[in-house]
Amino acid sequence: FTKYRKTHNDGVFDAYTAEILAARRSHIITGLPDAYGRGRIIGDYRRVALYGVDRLAADKTLVKASLDAFPSGEDVIRDREELAEQIRALGELREMAASYGVDVSRPAATAQEAIQWLYFAYLAAVKEQNGAAMSLGRCSTFLDVYLQRDLDEGRIDEPRAQELVDDLVIKLRIVRFLRTPEYDALFSGDPTWVTESLGGMGDDGRTLVTRSSFRFLHTLNNLGPAPEPNLTVFWSPRLPQGFKDFAARVSIDTSSIQYESDELMRPVTGDDTAIACCVSAMTVGKQMQFFGARVNLAKTLLYALNGGRDEISGVQVAPATAPVTGDRLDFDDVVARLDHQMDWLARVYVDALNVIHYMHDKYAYERIEMALHDHPVRRTMAMGIAGLAVAADSLSAIRDAAVTVVRDETGLIVDYVIDGDYPAYGNNDDRVDRLAVGLVEKFMERIRRYPTYRGAVPTQSVLTITSNVVYGKATGNTPDGRRSGEPFSPGANPMNGRDQHGWVASALSVAKIPYD
Repeated sequence: FTKYRKTHNDGVFDAYTAEILAARRSHIITGLPDAYGRGRIIGDYRRVALYGVDRLAADKTLVKASLDAFPSGEDVIRDREELAEQIRALGELREMAASYGVDVSRPAATAQEAIQWLYFAYLAAVKEQNGAAMSLGRCSTFLDVYLQRDLDEGRIDEPRAQELVDDLVIKLRIVRFLRTPEYDALFSGDPTWVTESLGGMGDDGRTLVTRSSFRFLHTLNNLGPAPEPNLTVFWSPRLPQGFKDFAARVSIDTSSIQYESDELMRPVTGDDTAIACCVSAMTVGKQMQFFGARVNLAKTLLYALNGGRDEISGVQVAPATAPVTGDRLDFDDVVARLDHQMDWLARVYVDALNVIHYMHDKYAYERIEMALHDHPVRRTMAMGIAGLAVAADSLSAIRDAAVTVVRDETGLIVDYVIDGDYPAYGNNDDRVDRLAVGLVEKFMERIRRYPTYRGAVPTQSVLTITSNVVYGKATGNTPDGRRSGEPFSPGANPMNGRDQHGWVASALSVAKIPYD
């Protein structure tokens, strides 16, 4: 295949700079979607049930024709080609469904058809793409309209309604992709992030909880606990009490529900928001993400101390600067060095993602998913950071305890001796929590300095999923006392064992990190 067809992976490595390759090799940037599908795009699969494929294809044809009025510049040519691919993919979806004896060219007429049409659209997406996250969207409330109508008209009863939802969830649970060993090491547990967003409130104050919100959660009782689909409740104090009680009960029984704040997300992305992957909110059918993996903030701090040299290999990865020369680390000096190192890292990171997503659009375009979006679509560049707690605790130790460096025979700093105590992130202590917030804000400010592919709006997640283990393996001893190779804490969580005041204090520390 690769003899005759250039791949996304080939294109990316043809265009990578030496700096990007060095940063990737040293794992200061890790998990880049340059050897797997980027994912984090949610097709509005509801549209197939609501309109039928023929109507969607006709609309895309009109959109493509409207571009004839514009001069054939690079952007317009690309849009025309992508729209042509979207129209072609809709035709292939119709053919695939027909091979099962189903006609999705027309709108769905019953609840069973609506669920089946929606599933065929999702099936087409996962057959075409092995994206790191292939989320479902926000379908339960939509499907409830069809289910309730069939209940009211006597076509089905409640056990049948639940059975239809159970059947859909069974299909979603069995989605699998071929993954490389490197991918499995990064995202352990074979996740697919078939995220379905439940509940929440409408912009007009009405709840979006329906009977089908309960039905989707009840699949965990009927089918047993499972990580997929990733059932995510959009939490608001204004949710119906019965739904809050039921969700809490199912959470206690199955440990299989994720919660996100509807009150934080809705003002930003509206009341038709869904989660791409695990935590990233976006407006369904109107917005997409360019997935960006994450950078290693803890390793960045070590580079700052060693003048851009890698603390494990000793290789000069970042541009050479003067390393720390004294024995005891000075807080103000370290912060200034870290700021300079983040300048370099942000530039290289944005460069890498621009290359990746240019090539992904060129060689692995998500035709059917994008056919189920409006044109033009709003794009975000989903940056990420790892090692936040390690970096914050390290800065706290340098400031409030005495941290002395240990060098090897080449002068490389390889270890640290801590004399005294320091406040650790995760205990609702502003002395260190402010350091964590500052790191997030500083790196985001630097990211925003650089132009992004297709004008994507930069965003940032403090998220590692399971790659906190991989990042830890690639990072040497750190000034907080963490030993070389030890895992980081996941995402924005405090380091294991350092939160001494219970989960509420830990959550309050995390909550200080700004969402905007």
